Amino acid sequence: MFVIVGLGNPSSKYEKTRHNVGFDVIDMLADKYAIKIKEKKYRALCGAGVIEGQKVLLVKPQTFMNLSGESISSILHFYKLDPESELLVVYDDISLTPGRLRIRKKGSAGGHNGVKSIISHAGTQEFLRIKIGVGEKPQGWDLADYVLGRFSKEERRLVEEAFEKACEAAVLMIQGKTDQAMNQFN
Repeated sequence: MFVIVGLGNPSSKYEKTRHNVGFDVIDMLADKYAIKIKEKKYRALCGAGVIEGQKVLLVKPQTFMNLSGESISSILHFYKLDPESELLVVYDDISLTPGRLRIRKKGSAGGHNGVKSIISHAGTQEFLRIKIGVGEKPQGWDLADYVLGRFSKEERRLVEEAFEKACEAAVLMIQGKTDQAMNQFN
């Protein structure tokens, strides 16, 4: 089984914000592959299904961003999964322009508190990632205010296109074609 996690914050207050692009990609995958994300367990909303022959668990942690690792580690332990080969995390990246993707096999948290929590709880930096660009915060802005803010109409169009590409990349990655996804989408 492959666990695909989208990072975000729970509640309608945070829907469609920069910090919730991971949730948006999970919702798109769920729609595309008819996976119902309704089960509440592991402090997350989960949906089990099959994507292109691969069993998956789509996950939207409900712990708030900074505690995402608590939810994810519960899932990894329950299913006895290896984060280095059976975990894919989708999240926002302020160092990338809106709509740009960056796919990685491993790496540091890069200042992202949700990823920092996952690294801490999973005990490794080696897990697959899809980063979606949300743009740099404007000078003088508070980072939290920026990532919890909404996109302009033009930025939203760009990130929605990126969600489609992120779904395509995720499918390649769970099929063991991460290098191909990197070549195609980075």
